[in-house]
Amino acid sequence: MEFDFSPVWLLALPIAFGLGWLAARVDIRHLVRESRALPRSYLAGLNFLVSEQPDRAIDAFIEAVRIDPQAVELHFALGSLFRRRGELDRAIRMHQNLVDRDDLPTEQRAQALSELGLDFLKAGLLDRAEAMFVKLRSTPLSEFALKQLLEIYQQEKDWKKAIEVAYALPNADSALMLREIANFHCELAAGAVARGALDEAETETTRALEINRQCVRANVLLGDVLLGRGDVESALLTWQRIENQNPVYLALVAERLMDGYTRLQRQDQGVQLLHSYLERYPSLDLLDAVFQWELERDGPQAAYALVREELRRNPTVLGLDKLLEAALITASGEQRQDIEMVKGLIHGHTRKVARYRCEECGFKARQFYWRCPACGGWETYPPRRTEEFDLTP
Repeated sequence: MEFDFSPVWLLALPIAFGLGWLAARVDIRHLVRESRALPRSYLAGLNFLVSEQPDRAIDAFIEAVRIDPQAVELHFALGSLFRRRGELDRAIRMHQNLVDRDDLPTEQRAQALSELGLDFLKAGLLDRAEAMFVKLRSTPLSEFALKQLLEIYQQEKDWKKAIEVAYALPNADSALMLREIANFHCELAAGAVARGALDEAETETTRALEINRQCVRANVLLGDVLLGRGDVESALLTWQRIENQNPVYLALVAERLMDGYTRLQRQDQGVQLLHSYLERYPSLDLLDAVFQWELERDGPQAAYALVREELRRNPTVLGLDKLLEAALITASGEQRQDIEMVKGLIHGHTRKVARYRCEECGFKARQFYWRCPACGGWETYPPRRTEEFDLTP
């Protein structure tokens, strides 16, 4: 390949070099002017940060913001950094300084309020966080503020305010939000039941079912209301509707069903109903309920036969533990000692698989929750043991 070194190229090379040199000089001068324009307190703040003196750095940056409003973004960044590090007092101090300024533009003031609200929320100062987010409801950050207020009211168990805020959200008519709102009404109903206010509880459960027809919890509570009024038949029918909503939750009302049938002196019908549920919807909690009634009504041999048959259909370690419990009742001598030894070995493993698990975040606990304590999801925590997730319904 040959290069043509014509006079044009010979002239172009020095010109290109000169333009590049000139551009570099302009960039350098621009950087120098910018660095000289920065407040000295800004540079001092950086020096304090490098020297691991965060308190003095904050003071320097506050001064930098006062002198140069353009440093506001730095203020936001540092405040968020302190919050992530758990240094909430410093984050609050930085964001409060911005909120207190009279010359802050509207958009940046809203951002400062939201950041300060998050600081208070993480610090557990819910009333102060609420005050910040309430101020943002009429700003472009309204949706963000409503979501934070919804979380605050759930933590405070202020369900009426939670309902009001939930309906104000843009996605209030979504299936997920309607499920949450129905549970808020159920929380109000549960409180009313505890106080003996059955009429109020019925109103709230009815409202929950109007919002979400698949709300199992509403029927659980409505059955409790009807039973409290002495209408046992209606209570039993209400609890049995759960089969059409979500049969996984039948285990939650197994004891209630047997209590109702016992009051009507129809225990055999109740046990037969639970047997049919267990056959169609295998559940370790349901098995435990049927086992206890079978043991009380027909004795250990019948209870043992029940568990053995269920274990054949759905082999689980928890089922095996229940089988050994039934066998232990009638065993004696060396046989009893052997069963106790095996049961002891099995029990160590069942402690790990006898927990409930959230379907959203995987959080596990021995207790059932309507709302997951970890991710806050409603009805994401079905009454199924960890070992059951691999079973076919």
